[in-house]
Amino acid sequence: MSNTTINGTGILSENNEANMISFFNYLNMTISQYALGIIWLVGNIGSVLTCIVFSQSVFRKSACGIYFIASSFSQLLAFNFALLYRMLQYGYNINIINVELWFCKARFYLFYVLIANSRYNIIIASIDRYFASSRNALRRQWSSTKIALRVIICNAIFWCLMYIQVIVVYVISNNTCQPQSGVYGIFFSIYISIDSGVLPIFLMLIFGLLTAKNVRQTGRRISPATQNSNDRSVRSNRISKKDSQLHRMLVNQIILFIFLNIPNPCYLVYRSFTINTSRSPLRSTIESFISNMTYVPLYLGFALTFINFVVSSKIFRREFLSLIQTKILRRPLQFLEKER
Repeated sequence: MSNTTINGTGILSENNEANMISFFNYLNMTISQYALGIIWLVGNIGSVLTCIVFSQSVFRKSACGIYFIASSFSQLLAFNFALLYRMLQYGYNINIINVELWFCKARFYLFYVLIANSRYNIIIASIDRYFASSRNALRRQWSSTKIALRVIICNAIFWCLMYIQVIVVYVISNNTCQPQSGVYGIFFSIYISIDSGVLPIFLMLIFGLLTAKNVRQTGRRISPATQNSNDRSVRSNRISKKDSQLHRMLVNQIILFIFLNIPNPCYLVYRSFTINTSRSPLRSTIESFISNMTYVPLYLGFALTFINFVVSSKIFRREFLSLIQTKILRRPLQFLEKER
């Protein structure tokens, strides 16, 4: 009787564990299909529209606008080279990434490069706003379109070189594409948690606060640099409406980033300290689910970029509606000017 009870308890426990594994796998699949699918669609449309709006003449001469274009373009590539394969892997069980080693390495290399490039273009934009709002004329000269183009190129090259280590550290282990175990795997996990979480948040907060301090101290007296025919900086005695709205767009983007990017580096820190820990099938399934879920808010933050800009800026909304009416509805520009 005793043995029967023990065996019955063991069978019941195994059934409960199997049910839990099935539940988390189903939940992971459903969220990956629908949530990631919606984020992928909204993100692609939003990134394209953001690039188009910021390429219009009203924003084209703004260094901050150029950084936004570069960030949105990187987001567009990330949606299609990283998010798409995550959705296929977890939502539709298409596991190319866990079969072909070259694809495993290439996919994560592109993911880290594109995410870092997008993220740090936003950080550089916050630095640009700090320079543009400074009362120091020498600092204000650093906010220019020529410098922006050079910095964007250097930023892209830097991250392409920085993440070559992904090609070395990523392997296929236990049918999973992941960093190799051991000292270097722990180092890489800690590095990613700092690079993708701690450092960006710190830089955004610092330069966001410095910019706010500059704007407060100047009393809205200094406007961003514009270029005259001799390519010299010309400044008025007030911050322009466009510049003020660029500040607001950037601040809201930073707030979105901070709140939606916290889960992923937190999980990476946990993962780095437990990378050599043996796991039961249920624990592995739960951790796989949690890991995937930390990428949902990360990509959501990128997908909300366009919506944030529409909500934050009247000029952005005006240019967006102007594009719809002139390019899609084919309404004459003269009619739009009368409406404004």
